[in-house]
Amino acid sequence: MKKSIKSIISLLMVLAFTLAMAGCGNSDNNQGDTINETQGETVGGSTGEENEGNGGAAQAAPGEKIVNVGVTDSLGGINPFAIDQTEINKYAVGLMFLPLVELDKDLNFQNMLADSITTEDNIHFTVHIDEKATWSDGTPVTAADVEYTVRRLASPVVNNTTLMLYAFEGVGDDGYVEEGAESVEGIRIIDDKTVQFISKYPMALTTFENTYARYLHTMPKHIIEKFGEAELTTADWFNHPDVISGPYFLTDYDNDHYISYTANADYWKGAPRIDKLNIRIVDASQIYAGLQSGEIDITHHTMTAVPQEDFESIEALENVETVYGAPITNQSAFIQTANIPDAKVRQALVYAIDRQQLVDQLLKGHGEVVDGFLSSASPFFDESVTPIPYDPEKAKALLEEAGWDGSQTLRFYVNSGDNTFVNGAQVLVAQWAAVGIKVEVQTVDLATLMTIAGTTDYDILAVQYTYAPVDPYPDVDWLLGGEGSWTGYSSETIRDALVKTQETSDVEEIKALYSIVDKTVQEDVPMFSAYIISAQGAVSNRLSGAQPSAYGFFNDVHNWDVAE
Repeated sequence: MKKSIKSIISLLMVLAFTLAMAGCGNSDNNQGDTINETQGETVGGSTGEENEGNGGAAQAAPGEKIVNVGVTDSLGGINPFAIDQTEINKYAVGLMFLPLVELDKDLNFQNMLADSITTEDNIHFTVHIDEKATWSDGTPVTAADVEYTVRRLASPVVNNTTLMLYAFEGVGDDGYVEEGAESVEGIRIIDDKTVQFISKYPMALTTFENTYARYLHTMPKHIIEKFGEAELTTADWFNHPDVISGPYFLTDYDNDHYISYTANADYWKGAPRIDKLNIRIVDASQIYAGLQSGEIDITHHTMTAVPQEDFESIEALENVETVYGAPITNQSAFIQTANIPDAKVRQALVYAIDRQQLVDQLLKGHGEVVDGFLSSASPFFDESVTPIPYDPEKAKALLEEAGWDGSQTLRFYVNSGDNTFVNGAQVLVAQWAAVGIKVEVQTVDLATLMTIAGTTDYDILAVQYTYAPVDPYPDVDWLLGGEGSWTGYSSETIRDALVKTQETSDVEEIKALYSIVDKTVQEDVPMFSAYIISAQGAVSNRLSGAQPSAYGFFNDVHNWDVAE
């Protein structure tokens, strides 16, 4: 199963992500912006004059509580049918339209819209919607809402390219059903609150939960069925939806500066205690000043790329608590193997760089070096996979064996919003130059980086990517999926190992299978990890019920509160 980055985050987060998706950076449009609001008296947010870049962000009225979440990601979009699934997009939409489940900070799946997801054969997945779940207009959330949302996501007119639905019966290998389809064989309504997904092949429950249930933002059928399929990606309703299942209504947004919300007083899990919420998109250099002044109340471990030079200053702030996360965000470098086909050259790229130096100097020791996709935070991490060492002489020997003449200049694309790695990229370039590899860095914003990633018009592309420690399978399968993937690389050895991870629940067996993947990646180097980040987060002492985390950040946002 193939899945694009998320949170962007993920990741990139992501990609984030985040992927992390998961993936994480802000637009160049933020460069030079300043935060100059006056701190409000009753809350940790701002109430004074806004700078030009953040002029539309929500302000607190007298007696209202407002919280500002500081991130360095740029927003790709807010429409659930059109978003790119970077982490900021996922969370921005999830505040309005809950996913079925979400991971929590301890990497357990927490029920959100669903109250159970089960399978007996890794083919049939039964999702039960919480009996209490209602839309903000009082209408119950039903299985029909879920089925209709998925069916429209699979429409060739909607042309969603991120939630790869071809894994399910009745969906074509291209991920689509017929235009105007009235049903999908693999998405069946059992009763008002129960819907069943039927996979074409075995899929681990964690993969279904992590790949689909976390990213399926169910929409209200009784509202959106009035739109034609072509309108689902363009209708203005999605810019300010008035019927939601989540804790906050969207009030306004600017892709490069802010996303503003107001509380859903009828939220079925309980009315939010915070009246207004802003996700404020700022340059990484503004995070420290915003935390210090109280204009930023909390940061996120993967959506907020805090410059390493500010780590100690933030730790010293008396008005915030600093929280370091587990090493899960991978500063991944993807090599387009169609442009660098010789594995010896790709190996040389890794031997030439001192990755531990990057951890020590760029991350102040808050991170680790691994090869492959899994970090020590994963239950499937194999510590016997020793990372390729820094050995410039070995790199030169490999280049000589490959017949590398040094005349080619490699194009290295980096997220401009990740200030730490923008600096780190220059270190890599210098170390590559020392062994005879010329590399030119191109810094672009996250949205542009994701566009470039969909082409082969790069040689190396770096982005923060958070592979879910409990289920890296979908991301690895996509990233090493051959032509059309970010690496252009495929391996039968890796594919066979990945398939087997879906057929067993034995942790040690799965660990051995992912070890095969990481060892093969180490040998062929279609990607490498510059480092794994133990991200720094911070939260205002005035904010309760909230803590920086890579996962589960907004799960209980309705319980966040600020001191009066």
